[in-house]
Amino acid sequence: MKAILTTAAILTLSGAAAFAESHAVMVDAEAGEGDFRKCKSCHAISSADEDIVKGGRTGPNLYGVIGRTAGSYEDFNYGDDIVAAGEAGLVWDTTNMVEYLADPKAFLQAYLEDDGAKSKMTFKLKDGEDVAAYLATFSEGEMEEGEGS
Repeated sequence: MKAILTTAAILTLSGAAAFAESHAVMVDAEAGEGDFRKCKSCHAISSADEDIVKGGRTGPNLYGVIGRTAGSYEDFNYGDDIVAAGEAGLVWDTTNMVEYLADPKAFLQAYLEDDGAKSKMTFKLKDGEDVAAYLATFSEGEMEEGEGS
């Protein structure tokens, strides 16, 4: 009986591992470039020297956003809550960017611990991993949570 239970446990665990491996989310900056089309109606990606992605001006320029303090891009009129988040220490990394893209308002409410917090960005991008990876290619480094200042 013990051998049957051990065999069943091994088969269950190996099946779960195979399932997880076959369904792993592959983060792909190239795919993020295509997904960014949804963002460029409001956001551009422009360095000091070139327009990499010509986009709208409703949102801030996203060149160098990974590693940047939230709400700090010069000459952009941010909402009060994203500025408050930046003043409270929010620095964009790929992890928190994905969380923000999924639901900007809910992210700010949780980060600021304020149910009244709002975001000017109303668009939600459910699967933003690739977009965050794409944006990281235009930053000093591909920072993860906790890196940078």
